[in-house]
Amino acid sequence: MLPPLMFTEEELEALVLGSRWVADRADQRLSEAAKCALFKIASVLPQDLRHSLDANALMVQSASHAVVETIDLSQIRHAIRTEHKASIRYADLKGNASTRTIWPLALGYFDHVRMLAAWCELRQEFRHFRTDRISAVTVERERFPRRRHLLVQEWREMDPPQVKCNTADRN
Repeated sequence: MLPPLMFTEEELEALVLGSRWVADRADQRLSEAAKCALFKIASVLPQDLRHSLDANALMVQSASHAVVETIDLSQIRHAIRTEHKASIRYADLKGNASTRTIWPLALGYFDHVRMLAAWCELRQEFRHFRTDRISAVTVERERFPRRRHLLVQEWREMDPPQVKCNTADRN
C-alpha cells in the first residue's frame, strides 16, 4: 500500500503531459507502461486531485510521422539497465548492412526518429544509431567492461563534432 500521493496541480499536469507524450511516441511496450502508470496514479489520488487529472487540458499532438521499428526496443532498454552488450544488425543511409557489438547507453525519443547512443566495439568510439535501421538485436551475456554511468559521463563530455553519427538524414 502506498501512502496518499500528494501532487500539486502543476505536478499532475507534468505527469499527464509526459505520460501522454510517451503513450503517443514511444514503442508499444513503453506506451502501455505510461498508460498503466497514469492509471495507477489516478487510482490512489484523493478525489479532488483525481478530478484535476481527468480534467487536464494539456494535450499532445499525435505524431504526424509514425516511427516504425522492426525490433523490440524493450530489449535495448533491458541491455541499458543491466549494462549488457548487444549485437545489432544495422543498415546505414545507403542500405549497407553491418553487424556491430555495442554497449547501449541511452535511447533518445524524438518526434520523427529514435536514436540509440552506444559505444561501438567495431569503431572504438561512441556512435549514434537510428533504431528504425536496426533489423536485429541480441542482448549478450557479457557485461560492459566499465560502468554505464561513467560511459554516459564521457559521452556527454564529448564535443558534438567528435561524435560520429550514422544518420545523415534526420527525417
